[in-house]
Amino acid sequence: MYYLAQANIARFKAPLDNLLMKEFTDFLEPVNKLAEESKGFIWRLTDTDGKSASYIESPFKDELMAINVSVWEDYDSLSNFVYSSVHSYFLRNKKKWFDLGGPSQFIMWWIPVGETPTLEMVKKKLLHHEKHGDTQSAFSIKEMFDTQGNKIKI
Repeated sequence: MYYLAQANIARFKAPLDNLLMKEFTDFLEPVNKLAEESKGFIWRLTDTDGKSASYIESPFKDELMAINVSVWEDYDSLSNFVYSSVHSYFLRNKKKWFDLGGPSQFIMWWIPVGETPTLEMVKKKLLHHEKHGDTQSAFSIKEMFDTQGNKIKI
């Protein structure tokens, strides 16, 4: 059995303690709590105190590079949270807090139940996707794959 892992990176416009980021940081905890309470949520990357992954040192050697990693039962669970909850407000307004001209990437992959993504794994998946595009190893919404490696349409 498999779960769906997702990772995304994007570059903040300013450090998290900058006034420009206040609305975003004010809602990090409530939105993450909502994710954790959402149907199909399994796990999310946090710092050692349980705070948002936004506070973790980026493996990309850029302190403004945000990284988010989570695991969900399936695509529908992830999609419902991302597009049908308050999270969608932050997605629609990302230009307020993120440098849209900078690096940005969203990927998904299937992970065996009980396995937890590591930052090293995520970095490899992101680099693989950057080099090869959508494959069964790492894919986007544009070209998704099922747990057997077959292309699927959502």
